[in-house]
Amino acid sequence: MLLKLASRALFETDKRLLLKFVRIMGLGGVRSVQKHKQRLRRGEVFPPFLYVSVINSCNLRCQGCWVDVAAKQQTISPEAMGKLIAEARAMGNVFFGIVGGEPFMHPQLLDIFANHPDCYFQVFTNGQFITDEKAKRLRELGNVTPLISVEGNEIISNERRGRSDVLNRTMEGIQNCLNNKVFTGVCTSLCRTNIDDLLTEEWIDRLIEMGVMYTWFHVYRPMGPDSNPDLCLTPEQQLRARRFVVEMRAKKPIVIIDAYFDGQGKALCPAATGISHHINPWGGIEPCPIVQFATDSIHDESRTLREKFNSPFMQDFRKLSAATTRGCIVLERPDLLSQLVDAHSAEDATVRKTARQELDAMRLRTSQYNPGQEIPEKSWLYRLAKKFWFSDFGVYDGMDHSGTAARSFLEPGEDSASQPGAEDTEHRLEHVLPVIQ
Repeated sequence: MLLKLASRALFETDKRLLLKFVRIMGLGGVRSVQKHKQRLRRGEVFPPFLYVSVINSCNLRCQGCWVDVAAKQQTISPEAMGKLIAEARAMGNVFFGIVGGEPFMHPQLLDIFANHPDCYFQVFTNGQFITDEKAKRLRELGNVTPLISVEGNEIISNERRGRSDVLNRTMEGIQNCLNNKVFTGVCTSLCRTNIDDLLTEEWIDRLIEMGVMYTWFHVYRPMGPDSNPDLCLTPEQQLRARRFVVEMRAKKPIVIIDAYFDGQGKALCPAATGISHHINPWGGIEPCPIVQFATDSIHDESRTLREKFNSPFMQDFRKLSAATTRGCIVLERPDLLSQLVDAHSAEDATVRKTARQELDAMRLRTSQYNPGQEIPEKSWLYRLAKKFWFSDFGVYDGMDHSGTAARSFLEPGEDSASQPGAEDTEHRLEHVLPVIQ
């Protein structure tokens, strides 16, 4: 499998792009994580992987989207991105995930990439703005990988994305990238309507045949003003997704990414470990894209970015998340997150200004945390890579998750008060609250 993957990388992509990926993202990314681990030992966090929403606008209207895509367009300027990247580079960072909205609607996006040839950018996109001309420019730049989302067959894609002819236009964008030998990935937000079509060996084989080099199966998270909880995976489906990824990694010559498990199959939250945080289009610094509250902005000149990532709000979010669950605190304990927001007077970072009401209206849901049902990596390469460069970094050591563990197996929409062990959860709450006071 590894020999086939190496062969594909050598012969199916531009070798100059491959070398840039290995040098900047590979070696540079490893150094970034090593610096992150050193900072953690000093009690300081500066995420080695920053995700930046450079624009809020989007041409699609996806079910459950939490971004204010229909609001007045807001972009992060090349100047602001330049300052952000310079501060991050000074801390050893080389990788930046570019999200939105739809990033390719940013009029100066390619100029931003061109201004920073020593950095590597992964663009989360629906692919519909990637023309042949734009793909040629991506190849010329060499420091960009598009991660293009496919959400199901023709009917499901139209339903999920709120527009017509979505799949065909997205596949055209993918093919434009592949025709120009751009290092290309395809991702899917797994939900109940697409899991049977895309979480399959046949789909993986098709991606390999097309020339796609990596894929990423996210799990749909019910957030935003129209969260659509009916799309949520059941606990059994989440385990099925994890098992599939582990098996395919050991079998298929394609890289399969995940962001929520260590090499032993134990769940983790990237924001709780401090390995990644998010910056919204208005410059607000958020723990992750679905936690739309902030106390700091990249545009504030009074403090450094380093200081902002170690603000009381960000520190307490990481502590509370690690003390509460190895999964997603937003899904499992939105009540605690609400209290954290109040304790720090964190601002609603959305245009709609309803994020707090949405959080208060949430009911306990499942996340990736399934204690006792861990599925370790089968591939020695992934196991090794995660051990040294993507683990929990010890942030969960000594934490007792017994109260939250029972909550991880609730069906989406079930109320914790009606579940066995609800009193245990309330007892645990008494111990967690001092973390944010």
